[in-house]
Amino acid sequence: MIDFYYAPTPNGWKIAIMLEECGLEYRTILMRLTTGDQLKPAFLEINPNAKIPAIFDHDGADGPVTVFESGAILLYLAEKTGRFMPADASGRKEMLEWLFWQVGNQGPMAGQLSHFVNYAPKGQGYGHKRYAGEYERNLAVLERRLDGRDYILDDYSIADMIAFPWVFIAKPLGVSLDPFPNTAAWRARIKARQAVQRAINLYKDEQNRGEQNASNNNILFNQNAKHVLEKRN
Repeated sequence: MIDFYYAPTPNGWKIAIMLEECGLEYRTILMRLTTGDQLKPAFLEINPNAKIPAIFDHDGADGPVTVFESGAILLYLAEKTGRFMPADASGRKEMLEWLFWQVGNQGPMAGQLSHFVNYAPKGQGYGHKRYAGEYERNLAVLERRLDGRDYILDDYSIADMIAFPWVFIAKPLGVSLDPFPNTAAWRARIKARQAVQRAINLYKDEQNRGEQNASNNNILFNQNAKHVLEKRN
């Protein structure tokens, strides 16, 4: 059994997709981020970075184990199941490159764009412009990679699962995929998978659709060191 600490966000979807694709037995623990579940001591023992997603695998190879950060979780689950990752050294190298690309480039830039579109005070023109440009730059990187191929690697893999969620919400972020036909086709191909549909619908009604934002919630937004260091019940 895997305890899955989750909120219905693109980062949460990454792991939900893998769990559903693998058919692993898991228990979803819904994290109410706007009220500070991620800052509670019990969760900080699992993820010291106070973010979702995270997992607690009761059946790890050497006993119970916790894993945090989406790239690390996906790699852990791929190795645990022997699925959705290349077996050869060259393929594994490429998989790691694209995992690191996502966690170091696409994900952070898309997340910042989402902040300025959905949660930041209005009038933040420079921030919005910068991250929209970076988001589109990463779409261009993906577009070139998908030229002549169906997936990021030779076959559907965790590289696709980690990159898909932030492309899935391109339209709500105000970015058209029309200039990126390879990426649009890849998005549609992955969205059609039943496991993906189950994942993106997980606790869909609990999504923060901008009601909680930087002007009215200092737990989720405007964080500083105090949020991590102060003790909470």
